[in-house]
Amino acid sequence: MKGYLFINGKWEDSVEGKRENIQNPATGEIVGTVPASTREDAARAINAADESFKEWSSKTAEERANYLYTAYEKLMDRADEVATLLTKEQGKPFFEAKGEVLQTAKFLQWYSEEAKRIYGETIPASSPSKRLKVIRQPVGVVAAITPWNFPSSMVTRKIAPALAAGCTVVLKPAESTPLTAIILFEVFEEAGFPAGVVNLITGDGPVLGEEFLTNSKVKKITFTGSTEVGKHLIRGSADQIKKVSLELGGHAPFIIFDDADLDQAVEACVASKFRNAGQTCISANRIYVQDTIIDTFTRKFIDRVQSMKIGNGFDSDVEIGPLIDKNALEKVQGQVQDATAKGAEVLLGGETWKREELNGIFYKPTIIGKIDQSMRIYSEETFGPVAPIIPFTSEDEVIDEANNVQYGLSAYVFTTDLGRSERVPEKLEYGIVGVNDPLPGTPQAPFGGWKESGIGREGGHYGLDPFLEIKYISTILND
Repeated sequence: MKGYLFINGKWEDSVEGKRENIQNPATGEIVGTVPASTREDAARAINAADESFKEWSSKTAEERANYLYTAYEKLMDRADEVATLLTKEQGKPFFEAKGEVLQTAKFLQWYSEEAKRIYGETIPASSPSKRLKVIRQPVGVVAAITPWNFPSSMVTRKIAPALAAGCTVVLKPAESTPLTAIILFEVFEEAGFPAGVVNLITGDGPVLGEEFLTNSKVKKITFTGSTEVGKHLIRGSADQIKKVSLELGGHAPFIIFDDADLDQAVEACVASKFRNAGQTCISANRIYVQDTIIDTFTRKFIDRVQSMKIGNGFDSDVEIGPLIDKNALEKVQGQVQDATAKGAEVLLGGETWKREELNGIFYKPTIIGKIDQSMRIYSEETFGPVAPIIPFTSEDEVIDEANNVQYGLSAYVFTTDLGRSERVPEKLEYGIVGVNDPLPGTPQAPFGGWKESGIGREGGHYGLDPFLEIKYISTILND
């Protein structure tokens, strides 16, 4: 792996030459080093993207589609290699990493097809001498900032629609997981994208983010991460009225009604809550179980979670990998301690996990009961393997409780009642609702949230909209 910045079609070091170590969170081992970019590096990448924009945006939709499809093919050829690196630097089990890489490729494939469907519109005029039409054109240079929890799929979920729309891109991956982005850019290089169309910088978010915000050549910022940082980007973009797309925090309710298939609900809850050690923005955060079945569900859930194997993502049958860093561990521990101090009961787990040959950051999958609204875990995103179980009595009650948070990214409903399966999702104030489905994300569907969970959508044909401007053209015909 080159381990350098990719600017204007070339692999380069940063201006200052400083580098940062990347650690495996499961073992503590150094798995690589990357440049610590400066604002000057960011400006160089932005300039390259700006200079290449005219040529790239002038290419036909079919030409852009061909580049994306070639990248899809190249990535599929290297899927195991990319997944191996992803597990090394991020920690998730290899089977999860491989699934993420396949999803990464699917975004390239989908938008290679969608690039050819950026349609305009003809509007009937009120005068026979006029012609009215609407076209959609790329916004310009896009700065993309991606998170550490899905360091592969989040790259193409942002870059693929931007490129399909005719934009050029500068990517800044998360500080803790840049190596996966680097190998993806090797794939883009192999696919033959023209110089300057895709650019990569690595380093400190606040430093590079300020260049994105203040550089007038950047026309749009797309970001996935915390709500706090998202608000900072909104404020910082105001001076230039810079366009922003934000996929932010979540606090997903997972609602299980007494008519649900309990075995299905247990497996689904495990998949939603403990995938990536609970470090997903759409992870189940509040598990609401109807009071008539809560004891039965809890027993089944405990039995299933007890069987989960913790460890290095390369070990066979591992389902729970490490937390990303010590800050993540402290947050999880703080929420559990706060809850127990206020009367919650730890039903399973509730402590760190150690193994002699691993020097990583692990927390046992944890189940907590007797939760109330005074506890931080009830309203704060956990981002860890902790499952709070909350009883409810009626449909109206659980809808009100589920909606009573600042977030609105994802929610889950488990029921076999056809009417309820339509009625409840319509009343939930969330951008994504999985009905008997714990993993609703897919490249062809919109992904994004309501309230403080974000602005805009990624995925599907909706994912093109944030990268396109609408232009209305009115023409008076000559006699």
